[in-house]
Amino acid sequence: MEKFKLREKEIFETLKQLAECEFVIIGGYAVNAYALPRFSVDCDIVIKKKELGEIEKKLQMAGYAKMEGGDVQPLYGGSFARYEKEIEKDFFVSFDVLVDAVYDRISGAVFSAGWVFENSKKRRLYGKTVLDGIDVRIINPDALFVLKFTSARETDIRDIFMMADKVENPKWAKKEISRKIDFERNFEKIREKICSKEFKKNLEGVYGFVENAAFEKRKKILVGMKNS
Repeated sequence: MEKFKLREKEIFETLKQLAECEFVIIGGYAVNAYALPRFSVDCDIVIKKKELGEIEKKLQMAGYAKMEGGDVQPLYGGSFARYEKEIEKDFFVSFDVLVDAVYDRISGAVFSAGWVFENSKKRRLYGKTVLDGIDVRIINPDALFVLKFTSARETDIRDIFMMADKVENPKWAKKEISRKIDFERNFEKIREKICSKEFKKNLEGVYGFVENAAFEKRKKILVGMKNS
């Protein structure tokens, strides 16, 4: 637990140093803006190409090194760079920088940086142990839902479940998802997972205790998306 706290603290300190740069947080740290905070291994940010030089400079000044080739196994493809910092012996923190687009390796879907910026705004971000928070640009809940529904990895399914009640326009989200992938295919995968007997236990292993009423409410929202 202490190492995870240390990693989270480092992420927040680095975000403060990047405050003057233009970027949008997506991924696990973005979920923390809308659901019970959880620890994330890295911080995913989307930038436009013109920002890359300044972002890289500030990360290197903060002690991060750019990872090359076989050292990187990203969730995303396209123009991508990982910057890593060793904060204790053999314990690392990293920033994944996605340039000009989010390309999902699982589905092949591509979301432009313009789309991400258009669907984002400055918000207060808190961590699981960082309680005072910082103001940063974060992808909006509906757009984040779209990204995670499109990938539908196990961790994505947990995340969209926890933020299901924060989606403001389900019809828009469904339309955006359907533009990129077969909505029905991923919907059935997600429905099967969240309706399984072990899902609540696995969810609480990441997020902590979830009240039954809140659990059932979110499940109803997600299952109801098919007809939205």
